[in-house]
Amino acid sequence: MLLGARFIDRCCLHRPIVCLSRRFKFSSPAKPQDSHCVDKDCDDFLPWLEQKAGVEISSVLSIGKSTYGRSLFASKSIQTGDCILKVPYNVQISPDNVPSKINSLLGDEVGNIAKLAIVILVEWKMGQDSEWAPYINRLPQPGEMHSTIFWSEGELKMIQQSSVYQETINQKAQIQKDFLAIKPDISLKEFMHACALVGSRAWGSTKGLSLIPFADFVNHDGFSDSVLLGDEDKQLSEVIADRNYAPGEQVLIRYGKFPNATLLLDFGFTLPYNIYDQVQIQVNIPHHDLLRTLKLELLHRHCPPKIGDVNSFSSMGNSFTIKEVKSARGKGRGIPQSLRAFARIFCCTSPQELSDLAVEAAQNDGRLARRPLKSWNREIQAHQVLLSWITQLINEYNTSIKVHVTTFTLFIITALASPLYETFALRKQMARDLLTGELRVLKSAGAWLENYCATLTTKSYLSDENGGSETVLGSRAKF
Repeated sequence: MLLGARFIDRCCLHRPIVCLSRRFKFSSPAKPQDSHCVDKDCDDFLPWLEQKAGVEISSVLSIGKSTYGRSLFASKSIQTGDCILKVPYNVQISPDNVPSKINSLLGDEVGNIAKLAIVILVEWKMGQDSEWAPYINRLPQPGEMHSTIFWSEGELKMIQQSSVYQETINQKAQIQKDFLAIKPDISLKEFMHACALVGSRAWGSTKGLSLIPFADFVNHDGFSDSVLLGDEDKQLSEVIADRNYAPGEQVLIRYGKFPNATLLLDFGFTLPYNIYDQVQIQVNIPHHDLLRTLKLELLHRHCPPKIGDVNSFSSMGNSFTIKEVKSARGKGRGIPQSLRAFARIFCCTSPQELSDLAVEAAQNDGRLARRPLKSWNREIQAHQVLLSWITQLINEYNTSIKVHVTTFTLFIITALASPLYETFALRKQMARDLLTGELRVLKSAGAWLENYCATLTTKSYLSDENGGSETVLGSRAKF
């Protein structure tokens, strides 16, 4: 059972905690580790937390600094399968920590992220009198965070091509909405900082969300098989090493199978090459289509949107998430079947074609246009249309990358003397990682679609040469 599945419609996302029933495949290869620099400001942190917990939390990890910021390093040799940290629930911070006087004033519309942000702010206001002061004082300051809600308008223009741009706007709007609902005795800027801390550091839990001191110092590696585990029987969270570590090596875990879009939006970093990169696109039936009403009715009748479904139909538009297609000659895994179905419906030119698709869906599993069309030419046309959409996006991404690099280079030239230069340069690289990763995904989808259309065209030609009909043969179902 997955505890605390991530959600998309809130202002920030969080890392999931997985229960101990999950099985692991300890095969993550060793990677060059970041240099270890002792963080003397944190020498007393683990002893404080262990005293508060009443138990040992880790005997093999120490807090240090790396190019990623505050990090955890192996202080002793660690072997695959070793439990490297255990943080009891009694030293984790959840929405239950909201003072009762404040909690009674909060409406149902205030979610766990905002509630946990309130806890941080209350403890921060208390200063050294807070029981959590050693932890609160070591949380990142706004200038150390790079989640896109902290980016300037000029910086956000670099990623305008990506869905992260609009998601950032939506996220800021949600934070402001929560701020107005709560009306805390602080500024919006302070509340936004607290929400960003929760979004980037909290983990999904049986209590909704939890901040887990010490565990949240560990950094992310998308290739790692180690994750944070929740043990409800023992009432603690723990991490099991997925490989051997030598003393001084940085210890890494996987926050989740997150694309750069999520890493940048919620955690404020990207990976140069992220195997989980994906692209969110929206397509719709144009208003000038004479069959638009019939097509929309058919889509809604046979393809009702599911809660949490990122590949769904709606009256406002149809949103689909494309993942990297590993082989141009494979089955096209990565391109949602629902997107290919939408393209088939999009290309229908008569009510009879739409009626035939509805009958076919009813005779099978109820899903619309999931099988290749009976007409060679119509099937090719549908995927050529889909290819044209992907090609247009590829061109737009290429232009965006070129423009944002040129514009930002000019911007940097004027900012070389600015103390913010390093921040500008870092965010430029993050924008490049995001856009080039999504461009790679689009190119993989385009290559598969080109091959699919070429294959069908060849089959159609050979069928005509042999006096065959346009009917699609059963062998085509493999595409």
